[in-house]
Amino acid sequence: MSRNAPAIDAQRLSLILNDLRLPAIKLIWPDFTTRADKEGWPGARLLAALAEHEIAERDRRRIERHLGEARLPPGKTLDSFAFDAVPMISRARVTALCSGDGWLEKGANLIFFGPPGGGKTHLAAAIGLALIETGWRVLFARTSDLVQKLQVARRELALEAAIAKLDKYHLLILDDLAYVTKDQAETSVLFELISARYERRSTLITANQPFGEWNRVFPDPAMTLAAVDRLVHHATIFEMNVESYRRRSAIQRQSRAGRPPTFATIKSNEEMSRSDNQTCE
Repeated sequence: MSRNAPAIDAQRLSLILNDLRLPAIKLIWPDFTTRADKEGWPGARLLAALAEHEIAERDRRRIERHLGEARLPPGKTLDSFAFDAVPMISRARVTALCSGDGWLEKGANLIFFGPPGGGKTHLAAAIGLALIETGWRVLFARTSDLVQKLQVARRELALEAAIAKLDKYHLLILDDLAYVTKDQAETSVLFELISARYERRSTLITANQPFGEWNRVFPDPAMTLAAVDRLVHHATIFEMNVESYRRRSAIQRQSRAGRPPTFATIKSNEEMSRSDNQTCE
């Protein structure tokens, strides 16, 4: 600090920065001002540097907070997704979706179809993670779990409020739609959720069954038709009809160990693929 520079009351400055809610500047201003004095920065440069650091820290904290609330399964990123194993999925197309521009603002949907183990959950979670990193809010939920919570809200006469609370999420990921119990109470709250978000907020759905099999989810044919109509009106649909990645991995592990896969092993892996929807694809 130059000899003619006015003395700074550091304690009072900290209180002021607290009042202004500038925690990042509060931490770094001594180092920045020392450097500015040594290097002869103009005042505008110092102010800009402090402001940019505050904004960067706010963005970091926001992303950290949104990641915490999103409840994404861990470790599911685009870099770790095996695009070569799902040749019908274009990396470029998925990457374009990850910006969120042009579809989240319109409340458009994404729908992933395919057998268990094909990577639907992984890809859905990876897109969710990328969207959070670009500033969007996302919630990941197993469909059956969320439906149960909405049923509780209905019994407490708070279903409308519970669905409205989900509006803060630009994208709601409903994983494993086909595993919802075919029960009138469950499917009706699911239908109300789909209807409430229609053309307002986006929904990403993963499902093992094509639309023609959704009568197993919605017992009322009219409700099935109405739900599908709302979801596909503004939707990008991906069909991921590939062999189970988990089954392939198990067979490859046995092959590397020098043991050809047996019928029992293949049968066991098929059963694992059907039951392993409690874990992330």
